[in-house]
Amino acid sequence: MYLPKPSDSEAAELARQLEQHPGYKVLRRLVPRQQFEAPRPGCRLQKGVVLDTETTGLSVDTDKLIELGMVFFEFDPETGTIHGNTSVFDQLEDPGRPIPPETIAIHHITNEMVSGKRINDDDIESLLKDVSVVIAHNAAFDRPFVEQRWPLFENKQWACSIKDIDWKAEGVSSAKLEYLLQTQGVFYEAHRAETDCWALLELLTMVLPQSQQPALLQLLESLNQPQVRLYAIGSPFDSKDMLKARGYRWDAEKRSWHRNMSSDKALEEEIDWLKRKIYTAKKSNLVQIETLGGTIRHSSRQGEIVNREI
Repeated sequence: MYLPKPSDSEAAELARQLEQHPGYKVLRRLVPRQQFEAPRPGCRLQKGVVLDTETTGLSVDTDKLIELGMVFFEFDPETGTIHGNTSVFDQLEDPGRPIPPETIAIHHITNEMVSGKRINDDDIESLLKDVSVVIAHNAAFDRPFVEQRWPLFENKQWACSIKDIDWKAEGVSSAKLEYLLQTQGVFYEAHRAETDCWALLELLTMVLPQSQQPALLQLLESLNQPQVRLYAIGSPFDSKDMLKARGYRWDAEKRSWHRNMSSDKALEEEIDWLKRKIYTAKKSNLVQIETLGGTIRHSSRQGEIVNREI
């Protein structure tokens, strides 16, 4: 039987009715927010940007950036609330080499689309001038690419909406952007820079289920928290499974397992754990502690490192 396509108002009413039934969950298409509510009187806003890149591949050493998307917004640093109007920047760039077919299959950016194009450097410098924080979903990927292309990004504070929010502690099983928005009843078509930026901006308005604070506020607070990377130098080979289970990651260049700490207390507790569980064969052992500020974290650059005997 043929059923006529419902109008927008009819579809909205059907969705509203379905939402009342416990057996259904409704997803709505993401609508980019061009405007947020006005700030309260006397509120001093700051400027932020959500950023996403598309590239020819995964390695900053061998691959090139081919698209940069950014959405600029203003926010209240005390509450993490977004206010006022947003603005968008999205440009393509010719990498000077063919884009691999397997990469095109992901983001659908073809060689013809980027041919002869270059992202305007003056635009980047002007737009980033007053930005106080850059936010990306998996900043460890995007940050090295944009810093290589525009070194001015090195002086900006960065936050990562994957790493700087403890999604497990919030009771969320996946940190994928598409999944996170689906928990808010929103869906979108991913893998183009501008669209992913609008999706991330929407995520920043999310009230986290356990801490009950806006996602943006938690990211802003992470900028003020001390963060260090602890390297378990010379840890025994047979301790690798224990370190991995503890949350350590392998650094092939340093040939060492490492883990990030968000407070001095956590650092001291972790060093004590290493002494009791890992470094049991010798009385004297060495760890390295790397300081990671907002202008270093999630980049490929090295922070200040000190050696410490334990």
